[in-house]
Amino acid sequence: MTDTGQAVAAPAPKRSIIDTLELDVRLLGMLVAFAAIAIVFTIWTGGTFVSPRNVFNISVQAVPVAVMACGMVFVIVARHIDLSVGSMLAMCSAVMAMSQAYWLPSALGLEYGSPVILVVTILIGFAVGTGMGALTGWLVGYQTIPSFIVTLGGLFVWRNINWYTTNGQSVSLTDPNLLMFGGTEGVLGAPISMTLGALAAAAAVFALYSARKNKLSHGFVVKPAWAEGAMMGIVAGAILLFVTWLSRYPVPEAKLKRLFQARGEVMPEGYTAMHGLPISVIILIVVAVSMTLIARRSRFGRYIFATGGNPDAAELSGINTRALTVKIFALMGFLCALAGLIAQARLQSHGNDIGMLEELRVIAAAVIGGTALAGGVGTIYGAVLGALIMQSLQSGMAMVGVDTPFQNVVVGLVLVIAVWVDIIYRKRMGLAK
Repeated sequence: MTDTGQAVAAPAPKRSIIDTLELDVRLLGMLVAFAAIAIVFTIWTGGTFVSPRNVFNISVQAVPVAVMACGMVFVIVARHIDLSVGSMLAMCSAVMAMSQAYWLPSALGLEYGSPVILVVTILIGFAVGTGMGALTGWLVGYQTIPSFIVTLGGLFVWRNINWYTTNGQSVSLTDPNLLMFGGTEGVLGAPISMTLGALAAAAAVFALYSARKNKLSHGFVVKPAWAEGAMMGIVAGAILLFVTWLSRYPVPEAKLKRLFQARGEVMPEGYTAMHGLPISVIILIVVAVSMTLIARRSRFGRYIFATGGNPDAAELSGINTRALTVKIFALMGFLCALAGLIAQARLQSHGNDIGMLEELRVIAAAVIGGTALAGGVGTIYGAVLGALIMQSLQSGMAMVGVDTPFQNVVVGLVLVIAVWVDIIYRKRMGLAK
């Protein structure tokens, strides 16, 4: 109170920079961990870890796990688990490899490498993956068998049917159109990549601006203009830095000569070209953006998070949770098929061990990315970042000569620590169930 009897408003509490920028604490923690890994291995390897070539390789290697992790977010958010994703990837890969190399050329009377065969092969693989996922969802949703048991059985069943599909043999894949999905053989080049990067940065800035404008129109409190501008700069800068860095990775001269020879031409003296963005990374970006829109803007996504938050309340509100379960696992199966296509294209063959232990890496990526095993909480971008963190960790350890068994020990410890940190965070925020 003042001498005149008027009340004086208490000064507003000071907000930290994190609060002002409205940063997700979990996301910030993951970014700090990612940066720490990069700094440690960069120093350890004398700068090789962050070279354009290694960043390119990490990006390409992380794609199959990241694609499946996007689907695993929905599975875990809905309070389920899928231990069969690695085996489903192998099964889809086996069907696509045999279809392209043997079954379809014989059935359609076309030569191996025909674009028609590739298109039909991909459609068959997607149908098989979606069907396997839907079967899993039906057993879980309508027959009320716990997802842990169904998918544990699927892990063994699909892995071994995969073996019988190829008679235990590896299938070599040399179709250039297929290999375009794998990464190294399918890149956009520096000029196109830089153009797409600029467009993506502009789209990200526009999305942030539109979100701010929408909040203001509905009377919501928004962050200061300088904070919004800082976020726009950070996001746009990260996109442009990533694209620019990959555009500095040169294509080997021997490979360029082979490409010119395949066209019946002679490579000009001093000619150079850069890799730029891999097509597989573009596919991952499309999947991540699409899944984020589904999670935030669609009825299907809202039903998944509502069911994960409180299954009983969701069912009482009229959500058909059994049909929803079938759709979730069918989507997971589709993404396994897509990951199988990318994995076999990168390896340029199908082997019986393809996708081995990927189910654990996929679950780890989702959990490290902030998806709560209790259900109801998870983000697509978190799962993608989790996959990148895991791949960066494994790549860095391989570069400094760490044995593979110990690499798996470290990954296991990181997973346990991530869940532990998530539990502590949820308790402090009053979110623990």
